[in-house]
Amino acid sequence: MKIDPIVIIDDDEDDRDLFNMAFDALNVPNKIIIFSDSTDALEFLKKTDEQIFFIICDINMPKLNGLELRQKINENESLRLKAIPFLFLSTSGDDQVVNTAFGLNIQGFFKKPSNIEHLKIILGSIITYWSNF
Repeated sequence: MKIDPIVIIDDDEDDRDLFNMAFDALNVPNKIIIFSDSTDALEFLKKTDEQIFFIICDINMPKLNGLELRQKINENESLRLKAIPFLFLSTSGDDQVVNTAFGLNIQGFFKKPSNIEHLKIILGSIITYWSNF
């Protein structure tokens, strides 16, 4: 399994706690870097020399929403060339939002589950899939 850092961007504290619990339960050896603010995440991505395994981002966030963040990554040549897999995990699931997201060249869109067991299944599947690249 790749052990590069995983970046999570979600403004909801309860959701961030669930991510931590799910990664712990899955015994994920990767460093998990969690941001509550997408602007902070963007600055980190611009400055880091670390190869990022993948990014999981919420859509509905203040300041810079997930769609806007993805657009800014696409517009930044050095970030775009890093080719970091970018996935959304959001409560927003209407067709227009999903289509807009995929129009921004994301690699996945998942509906936020209502419990940790489903979150573990989603995260386990994402890790397994992206470990093959």
